[in-house]
Amino acid sequence: MSECADDKSRIKTLNFNVGVLGHVDSGKTSLARALSSTASTAAFDKNPQSRERGITLDLGFSSFTVDLPDHLRDSGGQQPYDSLQFTLVDCPGHASLIRTIIGGAQIIDLMMLVVDVVKGVQTQTAECLLIGELTCPRMVVVLNKIDLLPPNKRQAAIEKMTKRMHKTLESTRFKECPVIAVAAKPGGPEALDSEEPQGVPELIQLLKKQTYLPQRDPAGDLLMAVDHCFSIRGQGTVMTGTILQGSLAVNDTVEIPALKVTKKIKSVQMFRKPVSGAMQGDRVGVCVTQFDPKLLERGVVCTPGSLRTLYAAVISVRKIGYFKGSLSTRAKFHITVGHETVMAKVSFFGLPPAVASEVTSDTEPTPTPPSSLQTPFTQDREYFYQDEYVRGQGEAGSGPDPEQWALLEFERPVTCPLFCLVIGSKLDADIHANACRLAFQGRLLQGFEDKNYTETALPNLRIYKTKHREGQVERVSDDYTVIGRNLFKKETNLQLFVGLKVTLSTGERGVIEGGFGQSGKFKVRIQGQKLHFPDCVPLAQRRKSHNDSEVKALCFHYESSLSDSDVFDLQPAGGEQDDRFAPKVKDVWQLKSFVFISHLGFRC
Repeated sequence: MSECADDKSRIKTLNFNVGVLGHVDSGKTSLARALSSTASTAAFDKNPQSRERGITLDLGFSSFTVDLPDHLRDSGGQQPYDSLQFTLVDCPGHASLIRTIIGGAQIIDLMMLVVDVVKGVQTQTAECLLIGELTCPRMVVVLNKIDLLPPNKRQAAIEKMTKRMHKTLESTRFKECPVIAVAAKPGGPEALDSEEPQGVPELIQLLKKQTYLPQRDPAGDLLMAVDHCFSIRGQGTVMTGTILQGSLAVNDTVEIPALKVTKKIKSVQMFRKPVSGAMQGDRVGVCVTQFDPKLLERGVVCTPGSLRTLYAAVISVRKIGYFKGSLSTRAKFHITVGHETVMAKVSFFGLPPAVASEVTSDTEPTPTPPSSLQTPFTQDREYFYQDEYVRGQGEAGSGPDPEQWALLEFERPVTCPLFCLVIGSKLDADIHANACRLAFQGRLLQGFEDKNYTETALPNLRIYKTKHREGQVERVSDDYTVIGRNLFKKETNLQLFVGLKVTLSTGERGVIEGGFGQSGKFKVRIQGQKLHFPDCVPLAQRRKSHNDSEVKALCFHYESSLSDSDVFDLQPAGGEQDDRFAPKVKDVWQLKSFVFISHLGFRC
């Protein structure tokens, strides 16, 4: 909402941000030009490189103002608006500029998906549709370039493409969105401007019908996404962008976190009109005291001290269904937060298994997937380390994905607010491949500001992984005691494992009492009830040693904190690493007898 400086009490304009997205060369900039009455300093491909290459390379902004639609006049108790201003965010369509598209899409209230009516849905059309699903609630599909269709077949072709679009959108949140056909620039980009665009008045009416009252709250700290920056001799430096939260006014002091400086606001404009202030949702140009504009191509401006610079973060995470690759722990992804994209190493984790796998005497145990609970992240609970993102738990992975999180370790620090949208991508993939590059999305839940976060913060994250090692039953001493071997080396300090719980496959529970002799053997004490033996095992044979063909097997599990490398490697007292404790997958034998499982709770 903006107010004219010389007539505050009467003129109130609702600003509504509309993103113009689509595949390269679908006519987005021509459509924005046909709709707009006012252009910003960065509108309509004014960049010399854009003119030279004939494509949009950066975000462009323009606007037009209409009468307030009737359905917006009842503002639900808010101060009524007098007019409606559409701010068009013209996004580039080339695959290599997707990080710019993502940044532009996060500041819009509605998306116009521009589709070449002749070519239909193309690769970047699909990516833009996916970005829209993540960032805005409403969409209008614009079938452009209808002037290229033969007049006698035009209507039939439009109807066919409209049906195809509705079919494509069936499985998205936009399944009932309207589709309209236009010719933004009849004759193509090189044609004379004498020929009027087709369908633009109808498009404006449709946009008016699709508007709603977005959240516009002037309270709270200021957060403004800056997309362009330039200087004006004798006045200062101008930052143009969209206010994401809070408000600003002339004479306010704002912080530029990327430069670690604060600046005083000298003047504010909305599309060349001076205003005294602006609030959430408004597109503004803010002139501040002089600094080098080359230092801030993109970034954020905020209330001093309100944002933090993060070296790592914990996010909620959901895999994007169209991404065909796996999401592996320790892999690197492009992480986009607002207008900023940075490489980060990702580690996935989830809730511990809901129920431990039951190990039987004749089958291998199968790992139980993490339970799926809508649980907020907190450092007070334990989490289970995952080698990769876990898909749905139903048959063939058809069920909903379990609740999962990820630790992001940024290659360079980023400045962003909590709970902001985070998108992970593989932008280094082949742009000519017909594949989705957007991998996952989530919300930033906790950030780590300390550069030494691996020492100060990560030990507080209670993330563990389970490893196991197989051993053998040496003998049964009595009805309550078992002697085991081939699990520890003789130099291993067995005192580390004393008191750890042991569960027999027949249900009895016990603890490791300590070592037995000097060769690495150990003693397990059964608690509560006697050992249970199958009837086929004679009493005398239960107590004596077995030869290799009759040996019993013992499986040892332990948990280790991700932040404790010593526990992770389980180095014995002699200093030599015991590689028998390396993690294995399904490393439990098919047994004819008992399997013992012990859980260690190593924590920092």
